Amino acid sequence: MSQHTPHGLLEEFPEFKDSIRIKKQSDAHFAKLADDYHRINRLVHRHESEIEALSDEHITEIKKERLALKDTLHSLLTV
Repeated sequence: MSQHTPHGLLEEFPEFKDSIRIKKQSDAHFAKLADDYHRINRLVHRHESEIEALSDEHITEIKKERLALKDTLHSLLTV
């Protein structure tokens, strides 16, 4: 049974559910960014769930990276 990870792309952008699916299949750049977002989001979730401890500096940096990816993905979805 997989554990729910908050802040997934579909949860962040439910209005773009179909667009996300289509772009992940047809746009390699979007798919890579989405994969990067998912990987970083899971790392943040693991830290916040106390499964994996990260330094304050590291968690701050990866949260900034997650936000930048989210902004970029949103821009690509609204083009």
